[in-house]
Amino acid sequence: MSTTRNFSDVLLKVDNVHLSFGGVKALTNVNFNIMKGEIRAIIGPNGAGKSSMLNVINGFYHPQQGTITYKGVARSQMKPHQAAVQGIARTFQNIALFKGMSTLDNIMTGRLLKMKSGLLSQAFYWGKYEKEETQHRHKVEEIIDFLEIQSIRKTPVGRLPYGLQKRVELGRALAAEPELLLLDEPMAGMNVEEKEDMSRFIIETNDQLGTTIALIEHDMGVVMDLSDRVVVLDYGRQLADGTPDAVRGNQAVIDAYLGVTE
Repeated sequence: MSTTRNFSDVLLKVDNVHLSFGGVKALTNVNFNIMKGEIRAIIGPNGAGKSSMLNVINGFYHPQQGTITYKGVARSQMKPHQAAVQGIARTFQNIALFKGMSTLDNIMTGRLLKMKSGLLSQAFYWGKYEKEETQHRHKVEEIIDFLEIQSIRKTPVGRLPYGLQKRVELGRALAAEPELLLLDEPMAGMNVEEKEDMSRFIIETNDQLGTTIALIEHDMGVVMDLSDRVVVLDYGRQLADGTPDAVRGNQAVIDAYLGVTE
């Protein structure tokens, strides 16, 4: 971020995490934390273990060693649906939307964990479910307005350009009202204008909605502009951890990722 912000509460802590697939070590002794309210970047070359780290945080992968402490509760294993219930939402490198469904209906799927009515009332669309769905649709409309995608609310997402599909995926994650939002390369494949739009929505999600964000991104300009702190991975090992300026000036990071200076 352009100005230094102070954070006092740890939302999530990664302690001594080791993750292997057979003989391949994806993560080795990784240690860092995410403060409540910050934008925390995770960077590194391809194969550094960044997506694996997010998969450990949201319970898709279970580390062989180490713990994740979330909101003061330490765990070595958690299932993805448990992470979602506890306020962790996720987007992916490859867009994972329902291409035949409209923008509105895709974002509505992000509200499923918030729905309390039984299957019978859902099936017949009456009583408690009718009232509940109206409330959820109101929330989805707020997200659509927030992301400035009113004009495509009824458009099947398979017909949308790539940049708008990524925005819809962000909307679906926001529909779960997460405390911690994990963004896995949200700007991959975007042009400059699309990146500027997505950067703005990430900042506004953090500032206006108060959502803590962990961000994987290869565009170093974006990382340095958006992030409060940056952790650097290289071949599954933690190479550096600090402010964007500190990481940018770290010679080990320059050599491994940003390019060797003359």
